[in-house]
Amino acid sequence: MLSEILSKSPLTGSFPNLLVGNESADDAAVYKINDTQAIVATTDFFMPIVDDPYDFGRIAATNAISDIYAMGGKPFMALALLGMPVGKVPVEMIAQICAGGKSVCDTAGIPIAGGHSIDSPEPIYGLVALGLVHPDKVKRNDRAQAGDVLILGKGLGVGIMSAALKKGELREKAYEQMIDACTKLNTPGLALADMPGVHALTDVTGFGLLGHLLEICRGARLQAVLEFDQLPILSAARHLVQQGFVTGASDRNWNSYAAEVSLPAGAPDWQRKLLTDPQTAGGLLVACDAASAPKVLEVFAQEGFKDAREIGVFKAGASGIVVK
Repeated sequence: MLSEILSKSPLTGSFPNLLVGNESADDAAVYKINDTQAIVATTDFFMPIVDDPYDFGRIAATNAISDIYAMGGKPFMALALLGMPVGKVPVEMIAQICAGGKSVCDTAGIPIAGGHSIDSPEPIYGLVALGLVHPDKVKRNDRAQAGDVLILGKGLGVGIMSAALKKGELREKAYEQMIDACTKLNTPGLALADMPGVHALTDVTGFGLLGHLLEICRGARLQAVLEFDQLPILSAARHLVQQGFVTGASDRNWNSYAAEVSLPAGAPDWQRKLLTDPQTAGGLLVACDAASAPKVLEVFAQEGFKDAREIGVFKAGASGIVVK
């Protein structure tokens, strides 16, 4: 649906300084302001996926700011977006949401310098995030090359765990694992921006691993070969998805891009559900040459991303994904 909407409202006119717009479904817009600086701009907001207001604020802020890192940028400021049902949600709870968002911005070293609030039927929170990047170091999602290695920075399964939470079936330790994943900023993007061997970068969010990987494949006109057994999967999520916990968005994702994906014959359906599971503040997806892969994994390890691993390769061929 989003693709259809955007196809009917393309950017008009000539904007030579707009380095990244909506042409490749990238993570953020990038606008060159001089020879050494470009602005990275993005926004993201949503309704609560957890009951705790402070955690909700942290998750929403992490999700928004991580798009700056996914372009190779360094965040410098944020604006808050707040929609609350006035008179129905206690002021103290709203304050906790905002405090959670601020805590993540404090970790990123940036201020929340303003924003906008409205009276809305459902609680909504998020950020406009702004960053800076050298124009020559922008990491787009459509520059992968044949022979590149594919690396994923975080474990999959946040959507599955969220589905279990809504049904009261997520244990405390699993909840802590989910919150840890959703509130970890994708800071390795800064170091990856300085690596010429890193050709493409994006983060895995609402369209699932397959959806965001397909955006790389379409933009670069390549085929990705994905090794399912190499995927990092949050331990609680593997167990829960095999029990049948899944979000409705997982099936919608699959229906929108199934024609471009080849799954192994006889593969259990839970594997497909994991591959299409919508992530919130998911991991960075990196396309780099084979020689750079060890250094990329080292960067992730130094930043505390213990689940990062190599999950596949890019090959010449019709754009799409083959899962093995």
